[in-house]
Amino acid sequence: MGHHLDALVDAAATGDGVSLDGLTAVHGDDGFRLETPDSTLSGLTEGGLREALADRDDYATNWYFWSEVVGEASPQRRAFLRWVEGASVDAGGDDDGDGDGGDNDADADADAASVPERYEALRDGICREWGQLLVTATVDDHGERSYELRHADEVDADRDDLDAYHEPLAARQLATYDEKGRYRPLKAGNNLAGGWVFPDLDGRDLVGTVETFYPASVPNWDRERRGELDVTHWADAIGRQTGMYSVVKTWNRGDGHEHVDWVAEACCDDSQCVKRREWEYDDDTDLAVDGGDGAFPCREPCSVVIAASRKWTRLEGEETQTYEFELTPSEKEQVEDIIDAVADDRTDDIREADVYEGANRYRARFLRAKLFDDEGNLGGVPTDAPDGE
Repeated sequence: MGHHLDALVDAAATGDGVSLDGLTAVHGDDGFRLETPDSTLSGLTEGGLREALADRDDYATNWYFWSEVVGEASPQRRAFLRWVEGASVDAGGDDDGDGDGGDNDADADADAASVPERYEALRDGICREWGQLLVTATVDDHGERSYELRHADEVDADRDDLDAYHEPLAARQLATYDEKGRYRPLKAGNNLAGGWVFPDLDGRDLVGTVETFYPASVPNWDRERRGELDVTHWADAIGRQTGMYSVVKTWNRGDGHEHVDWVAEACCDDSQCVKRREWEYDDDTDLAVDGGDGAFPCREPCSVVIAASRKWTRLEGEETQTYEFELTPSEKEQVEDIIDAVADDRTDDIREADVYEGANRYRARFLRAKLFDDEGNLGGVPTDAPDGE
């Protein structure tokens, strides 16, 4: 090894030199100047610079990795990889890469760890969550990074107990079905199955794998941090619907937006989607429902939201009717428990023997046996019974 020192010395002797993560190396009339947060050395010969850099090898390999291995070909990938290990990510330019954009350390994240702090943490492994993904970054003795990707719920699982994959496109199949084998129409849904690991990815393949699991999540996150995320709010998204989805427009008749709050509460809660909803009713009207805590943004109502809203629009267009039947207080509470359990996808967690749970299967069957007639009508009352019957 030593090519990283060759590259750094060459770069320091050229133009404005190098500046990254607290390391500055530049050539002047009296020789090289080397700065780190702990020291400043001036008047160095090339040999003296090499010797000084060898004593600060973490800074040298850090510069080489970000400037020569990662480079600037994909600013979005670079920003994501720096976020993973807690390095500064400039919100306006080149994240302190080589001085081409931004103001170097003046633009660094205030909470970013120093190079020695990062390297110490990287040697043990730095973990970051991205939706239901867990990224673990490590560094070897030569400053090379390696990335492991697994399901966030399996942080403590032995790697040998997980199925290993190495190609980013393998994530496509893993993201297609949930743990029950059901198709996942929403790739950002909070139902990603586990049991797998990508044990040794480089930076390019890590981002490619993440993007296969969560398409456009890295670019949208990057645009958001730069203040460039284009958000399409509900009113605009619905206004452009045509064909069978144009019926949703009937919900936008100036009579408030409570219905859109219901949609967001049903579909866009953290328990249902790992994105953070950034769209509102329109530019001037926020929804009452919180957008969630996801690491990356949702910039417009997705296809699942639009499809569900089409069905709800038709259902909400029905005239209300009054149905009369009797429930005991415990039965009313049980109906509420059943709705909550189904809505929160907790039915599989309720044991058959736990008859104290309102949504217990046997209790639900008992309620059905007691209250449904032979035609399946609750309380024996037909759904379409005319008034007065």
